[in-house]
Amino acid sequence: MRRTDANSLRETTLPALLLVGDTLVVLGGLTAGYWLRYRTPLGSLGIDVPDARFAHYLPLILLGAVFLLGAFSHLGLYDGRLLLRKQQSLSTLVRATGFWLAAYLAFSLVIKFDPPISRLFVVLAAAVTLGALWIWRELFYRLLTRPALLPLVQRRVALLGWNDEAQRLVTELQARPAHPYRIVGEIALPGASPPSGLLNPLGRFTELETILAREHIDVVIAANLDLPRADLQRATELCERAYVEWKVIPTAFQIFVSGLTLQSIGSIPVLGVEDLAINRLLSRALKRLVDLAGAAIGLVASAPVLAVLAVLLKRESPGGPVFFGQQRIGANHRPFTLYKLRSMVPDAAARDAEHQSTRVGDPRLLRIGAFMRRWNLDELPQYWNVLRGHMSLVGPRPERPVHVEQLSAIIPHYLPRHLVKPGMTGWAQVHGLRGESDLQLPAQYDIYYIENWSLWLDLQIMFLTFLRWRAPA
Repeated sequence: MRRTDANSLRETTLPALLLVGDTLVVLGGLTAGYWLRYRTPLGSLGIDVPDARFAHYLPLILLGAVFLLGAFSHLGLYDGRLLLRKQQSLSTLVRATGFWLAAYLAFSLVIKFDPPISRLFVVLAAAVTLGALWIWRELFYRLLTRPALLPLVQRRVALLGWNDEAQRLVTELQARPAHPYRIVGEIALPGASPPSGLLNPLGRFTELETILAREHIDVVIAANLDLPRADLQRATELCERAYVEWKVIPTAFQIFVSGLTLQSIGSIPVLGVEDLAINRLLSRALKRLVDLAGAAIGLVASAPVLAVLAVLLKRESPGGPVFFGQQRIGANHRPFTLYKLRSMVPDAAARDAEHQSTRVGDPRLLRIGAFMRRWNLDELPQYWNVLRGHMSLVGPRPERPVHVEQLSAIIPHYLPRHLVKPGMTGWAQVHGLRGESDLQLPAQYDIYYIENWSLWLDLQIMFLTFLRWRAPA
């Protein structure tokens, strides 16, 4: 299939099909909400609405469907670039439906509809519609990721040049076969050694125009900008004429790329980090309010569990304390004492080889300690750290000073993790990156979290934490 045909499929046909499916599902969900409200025993929970026949409610259902689909469209749910971004699409669905629910309820209070809008109907309809949309979107995603269709939906990427960042990009995309981008090959820069061998060699930089047409390239990602100014300008012009996206793997700005903005210093435009959402005053206040509420609820809810675990711990190891304090590095590189339930023998610290984490089968682990670590129950006392302001519910993993020193020496851009409070859970942890996993990947996930923070992302991570409470073996 030619690139123009693939683009039409990806940018027009499939989003249009998705819109049609969403429309049918939304209408079905709102109709099901009406049926649950007025044709089942659930209706007895609400206030009686006179003359609530379906024919009278149909205009309200149609109006609600238009508003909901409008919210989806406004938030970009029918952008072809989201077709293979399942988690992003589903989170947008939840946000749009929540906004619609609040707006619809507000309208029902301000504007007098005839018949009146039942608030119970709105809540039931929103819940049913969201569940139905979730199922429909999951089925649609599975259709898109079938081997016959997936290559037509993915954007074909050519790498220009090669370096360590390019290799990490290739490794990540190869580990995710359904990623929206598919790297098809590598273009060698003038005077550079032959392509790396890890990718299909597409040719030399001098053949760029031919390569773009022959390989139906959608995106060129420049991994190395070590080019004369004239060649760089020619490359961007060729991509522009061929309607190919031009992207750059940053080298001077290896971190906080999403925070880069074009600014003016005097009359000179410069590119720099202006602001991060997580550091804004209102953002910090909202995050702290969520932390206080979550920590208070967590302490109360976990108190019975802590009491039982304390008894079991004392029974197995009566010679040591119940709680264990250890120095960790917090926000702005300030040390603090992190509290956990003791999971090892009393003199474990004396035999600590200063591993990054305790290995599975460590002889110092108590039986109850192994159980607590398996289910992350030893971390319940950290709600106290959150309440005191040393930690947040969500953030990068807090590390010991010696580990911070070691890791910052071997992992590029490790220290910016400490711009924010460490968390009881985090973006890296819910993706299974903990313990003896690759040390560089968790740091990259932490930087992504800091760059892309939102209250909604925190809520997502907390929800995923409960789904994946059990630690990996």
